[in-house]
Amino acid sequence: MQIQPSIFKTYDIRGIYGQDFDETLAYDLGLAYTNWRSRELSTNNLSVVIGHDMRLSSPELHQALSCGLLDGGAEIIDIGLCATPSFYFAVANERADGGLMITASHNPKDYNGFKIVRDRARPVSENTGLTELKDLVLNRKFTPAKQPGTILKIDNILEQHIAYESTIAGFQPLKPFKIVADPANGMGGPYIEKLLALYPNISLIRMNWPLDGSFPNHESDPLKPENLEPLCQMVLGQQADLGIATDGDADRIFFVDNLGQPIEPGILRALMAKIFLAERPGAIIAYDIRPGKITPETIIASGGQPLVTKVGHSLIKEAMLESGAYFAAESSGHFFLNMEHGCYEVPGVIMIKLLQALSQSRETLADFIKPYKKYYHSGEINRRVNDPAAKIKLIAERYSDGQLDYLDGLTVTYPDFWFNVRPSNTEPLLRFSLEAKTPEIMAVKRDEVLQLLTD
Repeated sequence: MQIQPSIFKTYDIRGIYGQDFDETLAYDLGLAYTNWRSRELSTNNLSVVIGHDMRLSSPELHQALSCGLLDGGAEIIDIGLCATPSFYFAVANERADGGLMITASHNPKDYNGFKIVRDRARPVSENTGLTELKDLVLNRKFTPAKQPGTILKIDNILEQHIAYESTIAGFQPLKPFKIVADPANGMGGPYIEKLLALYPNISLIRMNWPLDGSFPNHESDPLKPENLEPLCQMVLGQQADLGIATDGDADRIFFVDNLGQPIEPGILRALMAKIFLAERPGAIIAYDIRPGKITPETIIASGGQPLVTKVGHSLIKEAMLESGAYFAAESSGHFFLNMEHGCYEVPGVIMIKLLQALSQSRETLADFIKPYKKYYHSGEINRRVNDPAAKIKLIAERYSDGQLDYLDGLTVTYPDFWFNVRPSNTEPLLRFSLEAKTPEIMAVKRDEVLQLLTD
């Protein structure tokens, strides 16, 4: 079928399977990747990790991708069904030259795609190779190798990954916890199960647990409040200590406190920044441009060096590698560590670090995070508009007396409120979020900007 060029996004490949692409793309991508990466490294012995999530189309795409890589002469390290963080770990741990993960992350069931990395799980995004790969694939500018490649299958990558993450998190004792977890029938289920099994005093209540790429209960995007609501209700109903949610490929993690209230990722990244700065005093801590003022305030108060970045998991990892930042977090629920062997998401480490801190505090989670709830957040609001650039220009003119920043979209800052509006990297939308010192200011200014975003 005709491959739609629009599936090549800012930091991955993603589209509707059977409409925008099919197995032909997977095969061509595998062959193009081997040509491209072999030229970069000047080698004919390219080692490539491949894995896939539980989406219904993933096994067929996995097979086609394998064929393309084999015809390109790659030495495939096949880890099979896995969460994206386990894929990143495998690339780093196996010292592979790169890898391709078949997933569409949190997108609806009809979608699928590919996350692409170099060695040490270094991301391949629009400005670091994805544009070149797009050209190779769409124009079929690739050739088979003289000798076909090989496949090595690894069946226990999750066990290896959990062992590594538990070492990074440390082995501090945890008090007994009752935890409700909702992976939305995605890859977070096996991941959470294996990790929490290391702590026998944790009681785990499972929601939407069996792997099912049709997402029969709700979408696998915990950033949407409606997808977190069942977890919030279950935490209250079970009188649990906290709730945990992951997205489809489990590279994002979200928490609900004991009162059934979702914890803003901006608060969690501030809390984690403080924890990691205690381990690495004076370290650079990165965070994305979206509102969450408590994060830079906490970094500075904890003796760290704040580094603001563009939005996007690949872009923030690139900034970490360039700056040497130790920890980073994104408002959408990504949490990263820059470790000796690689730089990638570590949701399991975040989970255990939070439980360790909570164990030491002897407080409920709601009380523990209360000092970080200084500001009032609109949440991320999406709007479809006919001309995103014109809308951003209009907003810049309307708020020209504020402090304007164009690092990613437009950020406007006033003493008592601040907001960011930017084009989505994955969907035809403008994404808007605002924070303020009082709930009244937040509501007024939120509605004021939204009025400008209405066509």
